[in-house]
Amino acid sequence: MIARLTGELAESSCTACVIDVGGVGYDVSIPLSTFDKLPHPGERVRLYIHTQVREDAITLFGFATQEERELFRYLINVSGIGGKLALSVLSTMPVSAFCAAIATNDIKAISRINGIGKRTAERLVVELRDKLSAAGTGTVFAASGETTPAVTAANEAALALEQLGFKRDAIDRTLKALLAELPASEQTSEKLLRQAIIKLNF
Repeated sequence: MIARLTGELAESSCTACVIDVGGVGYDVSIPLSTFDKLPHPGERVRLYIHTQVREDAITLFGFATQEERELFRYLINVSGIGGKLALSVLSTMPVSAFCAAIATNDIKAISRINGIGKRTAERLVVELRDKLSAAGTGTVFAASGETTPAVTAANEAALALEQLGFKRDAIDRTLKALLAELPASEQTSEKLLRQAIIKLNF
């Protein structure tokens, strides 16, 4: 399975882009939230990929952040939600806003998404509320709507730390402190992850 693509952006539209990797062009479906973050054609780009394999096709879905991909994967596991509708969710609402709507049972806000009616919105709340809460999707780093490289790096580090078994509240406190301490040039996901592990183990 393809998990990530890094290469040259050959072309893009609001719904898809082509990434040239070693002379091979990969056609990737994307949400508007990712389109807004794409560089100009000819420039280097990296997308996190979800690979969907069916009998008649292999489809690649691309995302600017791991958090977007994580939410996409939760969405397509809900009955009646396919890849196209999941992309519509991400195109309409930021991850943090959608997670907040799920957490607060805001059916009205969710129903405004194209292709989602009241019944589907209610099903999304029922099926995702506990899962998103447990996974920590929509972290405090995304709550303000920030999309800076440092925020993206912090979210990536947070996901890795959760997989290592650290608790979300301790992760958030530690990463916030590191973002305040480290110079901008050192605020990468790798650096944040290494430093956070050291702090969390003491």
